[in-house]
Amino acid sequence: MVDLAPFYTNKDIDRLIQETESLVTSDLEGGNRQKAMKRLRVPPLNERRHSPWTTFKVGLFLGSFLVLIAAVVLSSCFRHGGDDWRIAFRLYRPMLLIILNIFLLGINVYGWRSSGVNHVLIFELDPRNHLSDQHLIEMATIFGVLWALSVLSFLYSHTLSIPPYANPLTLAIIMLVFLVNPTRTFRHDARFWLLKRMGRIFAAPFFYVTFADFWLADQLNSLVPVLQDFQYLICFYAYNVRWTETNDVNKCTNRTYGIRPIVTCLPAWWRFAQCLRRYRDSREAFPHLVNAGKYSTTFFVILFSSLNSFYEHEYDKTYNPFFYLWIFSLLVSSCYAYFWDIKMDWGLFDKNAGENKFLREEVVYSSNGYYYFAVVEDLILRFGWTLSVSLTESGYIHSDLMVTILAPLEVFRRFVWNFFRLENEHLNNCGKFRAVRDISVAPIDSSDQKVIIKMMDEVDGVLHRRKDKRKAPKGHKKQDTKLLLESGGDVDSQTV
Repeated sequence: MVDLAPFYTNKDIDRLIQETESLVTSDLEGGNRQKAMKRLRVPPLNERRHSPWTTFKVGLFLGSFLVLIAAVVLSSCFRHGGDDWRIAFRLYRPMLLIILNIFLLGINVYGWRSSGVNHVLIFELDPRNHLSDQHLIEMATIFGVLWALSVLSFLYSHTLSIPPYANPLTLAIIMLVFLVNPTRTFRHDARFWLLKRMGRIFAAPFFYVTFADFWLADQLNSLVPVLQDFQYLICFYAYNVRWTETNDVNKCTNRTYGIRPIVTCLPAWWRFAQCLRRYRDSREAFPHLVNAGKYSTTFFVILFSSLNSFYEHEYDKTYNPFFYLWIFSLLVSSCYAYFWDIKMDWGLFDKNAGENKFLREEVVYSSNGYYYFAVVEDLILRFGWTLSVSLTESGYIHSDLMVTILAPLEVFRRFVWNFFRLENEHLNNCGKFRAVRDISVAPIDSSDQKVIIKMMDEVDGVLHRRKDKRKAPKGHKKQDTKLLLESGGDVDSQTV
């Protein structure tokens, strides 16, 4: 019966494919069919896009990094120094967190690719030219080796006759030059894609928000310690002329007291501004204004935290009102963010979950245990501040050491979040970043085709088009479209 079905016997698609191939061959590639086919054919999502040489480099640098990390740990244990360990932590910590984030992103890409989550489409990447999981892991391990060598050079700087604090600055400059290098080398397309997205984030809310824009801004919300440490790094080298030694660990935290809260607020502000822009473009109060409310709670957390620190000498800890306001704002912000993670970003606890209890009807990953682990893990790490506040305020552990422990855990939480956020976007288009319309897969005639084309050209013809609906001509009414699907037909959702 399939051999006689119209969708099988109709050859219009084959004819269009042949015409496209002929046009590209003759007009774009000068008659070279091999080059034309290479341009037209998009590799499958799960195709392995790396060479054995890349695999070898990943193994080489990963092994070298592990050996060097062991050397760093042993050298640190036998090194005797003063309070400068806190300075070293602040100078080296941001680079290590960035390296860890790149490494885990490589694992994210591997998981999406192997599970069929189309991250290439979601991020609007070039399907023929984008970084694979091994490319990201290779990059992370190379920078990891450089980071470990820099730390060892710092630890043995007196033996090597090198100014100790020249080492972290050199490492930071190397990473910055790699990022902004204008030559078409060292992953030029990927680096400038990132720079372009970062520019759009910094300029929020003046740009239309794409999925990649908001996703990258969310990554920055998990990298707040990186921004704080970079602010410290800039201040340290601006005020510290001598690079041989320094013991004034609080110079740049006290002198720039007003700057640090602003730097801490920036990632939340960027997402807050993006939410307002999405509301302006869509006129949907939910979820965009509600999501903006979630990020606004961060402003209160930072405000009351700063006031608590500023007035800590004027109040006893038991009676400091700003301390209780800080704890209350932390509790509200964490509950708000956790609910949004589980229900809105991941789409879990769906009432129509069926066999996937407490999850959702459709899932991609092979075991439901991954989802249950993520729900518990996100809860624990969202409230990790309780451990930090209790231990640091009681004096059991230094705040710098606590940040060094919790910051990688937050990067790990975001790594887990990435898996399920993209899965939900892939399955349900929950962020409404893609325009979709249900169309018939039944045979259509020429009049039906004209209706579809006209419908696509209307202002309201396709959902989520960027045009401002308020600019539509007066008296414009959405026309009734012909029902293309006969009774009993199947409907498919086609991405536009």
